[in-house]
Formats: sequence, structure tokens, C-alpha cells
Amino acid sequence: QVQLVESGGGLVQAGGSLRLSCAASASIFGINVMAWYRQAPGKQREFAAGINRGGRVIYADSEAGRFTISRDNAKNTVYLQMNSLKPEDTAVYYCAADNRPLDTSRYGGMDYWGKGTLVTVSS
Repeated sequence: QVQLVESGGGLVQAGGSLRLSCAASASIFGINVMAWYRQAPGKQREFAAGINRGGRVIYADSEAGRFTISRDNAKNTVYLQMNSLKPEDTAVYYCAADNRPLDTSRYGGMDYWGKGTLVTVSS
């Protein structure tokens, strides 16, 4: 079992930046995929970004170029740096972990999930 705890959410103005962190209760060295998802009010949860053990990254089209995912295996932590934030980025952001292939993380179904952290972007 791996417990994931997100932090770093908050209120930010459009155009601003936030860095989200996801701290794992156990080593993530052996976990292939760490990923971020988000759920906007009234919408389904959607994939935002993923990173595998080898450092390969993938992003949802709407986040490419603005978001950067990274992982620090020594600290058992995954980060999501979000720049040029837009009001439509307002959502609860969830961290997830799984050993599936990276590309399949786009479709959810991950084994472990955090409880989320709220990001609100004001216009």
C-alpha cells in the first residue's frame, strides 16, 4: 500500500504559477508511473501529466508547454509545476501511482490515489 498526499494548491490569479507536490508514504523508486489528474467542477476527472521510472513524461494536450511533471525518488515526491495558469485550470488535482505502462495512465484506473488539492485560478 502506498499513501499519497498532495499539497501546494491554492488561489492564484490568471497567468500565475503554482507547484503541486505529492508525497508518498513509501518508496516510489519501484513504481513505474506517477501521474497527476484533475477534476473541474461538474466535470469528470481527466489526465493531466504522467512520468515513468525512466523519466519519460507525457501530458494532456491542454497542459503541454505550461505544466511540468517531475519526480524525486530520493524524497518519494512527485511535483507538478504549473505556469501561465488559466481560469479553466481550476480543479481538484489528484496524484496517482501505478505500475502500468506510462501511456495507459491517460485512461485512469490507477492503483493508488491521493485525496486531492484544490487549485483555483481567478480571472
